[in-house]
Amino acid sequence: MTLATACQRATAWLIAPLLAACGAAPRAPAPGAAVVPPPAPVASPVPAPVAPAAPQPSAALNKPKGLPAPKAVRTHEELRRQAADRIVMANPERTYMTPAPSHLLTVVVLDVELKSDGSVRKINVLRPPRFGPETLQMAIDAVHRAAPFGDVRRMPEPWRFTESFLFDEDRRFKPRSLD
Repeated sequence: MTLATACQRATAWLIAPLLAACGAAPRAPAPGAAVVPPPAPVASPVPAPVAPAAPQPSAALNKPKGLPAPKAVRTHEELRRQAADRIVMANPERTYMTPAPSHLLTVVVLDVELKSDGSVRKINVLRPPRFGPETLQMAIDAVHRAAPFGDVRRMPEPWRFTESFLFDEDRRFKPRSLD
């Protein structure tokens, strides 16, 4: 075998798998050449996409006793105001009612979707905290503690409200609707 023939065979052997991978038909090897099958492709493991978990109340959620029954609401503004008042009443040791400090630890914004009886159907996080990641769960728990928010059947849909939680350095919050 001449050097040229050996080079042709080696080239065909090296290029055939590349052409096969590109979808092109490989050239047939020269007659009498040994046919070596290309190596099997190695599948790299691709992790399954993970959907973000829906915000849930923490297991240690204690509903306050003595929270007055909510009133039926007719407008989105009434709902937002009653929700903010109930959130403060249900979380007195976790809130502040003084003017918001000039320097906040973080701001959490939640969109709360309700069922017709005013109970929480779903909470969407519109703005997660930049600092103090535990404040997100604190805000979610505060909403669940304050529910239900009143019969909303007389109100136009969608039955939802958005609330911003202004957290101070002591990790106490104030609903923006009350500021």
